[in-house]
Amino acid sequence: MPVFERTTLDNGLRVLTASMPQVASTTCFVFYAAGSRYETADTNGIAHFAEHMFFKGTERRPTARDIGVEIDGIGGEFNAFTGKEYTGYYVKCAAQHQNIALDVLTDMLRHSKFEADEIEREKGVIVEEMNMYFDTPRDYIGGVYDDLLYGDQPLGWDIIGRKETVRGATRETFFDYVGRWYKPSRMVVGIAGRLDADLRAQIERLLGDLEPGDSGGPPPLQPLPNGSGPQILVHTKQSDQAHLVLGVPSRPLDHPDRYNLQILATVLGGGMSSRLFTEVRERRGLAYYVYGVNHSYTDAGSLHAQAGVDINRIDEAVTTIADELKRIVDEPVPADEVEKAKNFAKGRFVLQLENPQGLILFGLRREVLEGAVVEPDEVLAAIDAVTPEDVQRVAQEVLGTNALRLALIGPFDDAERFEKLLAP
Repeated sequence: MPVFERTTLDNGLRVLTASMPQVASTTCFVFYAAGSRYETADTNGIAHFAEHMFFKGTERRPTARDIGVEIDGIGGEFNAFTGKEYTGYYVKCAAQHQNIALDVLTDMLRHSKFEADEIEREKGVIVEEMNMYFDTPRDYIGGVYDDLLYGDQPLGWDIIGRKETVRGATRETFFDYVGRWYKPSRMVVGIAGRLDADLRAQIERLLGDLEPGDSGGPPPLQPLPNGSGPQILVHTKQSDQAHLVLGVPSRPLDHPDRYNLQILATVLGGGMSSRLFTEVRERRGLAYYVYGVNHSYTDAGSLHAQAGVDINRIDEAVTTIADELKRIVDEPVPADEVEKAKNFAKGRFVLQLENPQGLILFGLRREVLEGAVVEPDEVLAAIDAVTPEDVQRVAQEVLGTNALRLALIGPFDDAERFEKLLAP
């Protein structure tokens, strides 16, 4: 029996449900195929700023407190998040209150007031969130790496935006962005947990009258040249620890090698017995945290390692991580190590699906970004199908043919120093 059920309203809005009758709660999501990638240089940060403003009051619930009181009154939790290619809003609550959760959620997204004085107040909140982000190198290093990888285009910009664009936002800025991108065709309602029998009818009543429309898509990614040698971007900051990301461009989300890349990344840096954790932390004591991951967008991707390391041993840390990336290209990964990585990946995936929020998030990301949800059993079977030969092939194709990219935050100002460390 399928885990997910998918239906489409007449206006193009999709509904994705996952029944979990054994639980006593429900998670209600509204997902949009729109995020910071859909901005322009003049509106950078508006996707995230809009996410904040949807919690500030509607005609029926005039203030943020009114919305909070209603969700608190059912013991629920509500929040939102903005990515580069999607934005999600959700309420989690006891199952008997899901009608209230859906009503509040859709009221926020359809009838928010975007009052000018609230916008002005929230600008200060966003700027302080921005300051926190820039002062947290473990978070900000991802932005530095994206800048290096994608340059001056939406995928290379910070989701949170720039202070000048945030301070310059007006009501019209929000209405232009939301009016263009928050269309039914880009919208998926996702609900998991114990479900009401009349759920479809309720969603039809709340959202079925939204006007359909085609908003197009974001500008296509302009690939940067690969170059003949390592590419370095250093963000100079006085600190007691250096944070780095070292990696290469990889493959987009729907590439046939997606699971081969996942297992390659797991061998490198997934868990406490991975190669990077063992060599960088356990054997050398260079870092508190280190991991490897393959992160993909709809038309781009990156295979990379991230670590927070001793500033006095930065050279050793960079060369140690680079050596592990090179070793996995040159030497086949033993079958037992591939098997361990596959079991790790499957186990973490299964744990993710154990609660309504994790289950529906998995389905929503697939539906919103790729236009079709897949069943969990299909994912497990695809991971099982990965072979040691697959892992070596993608290592050679991705790591072996691309120049290394190094993004670094710390008390350094000499990029040439690191170019020499990474030179072939």
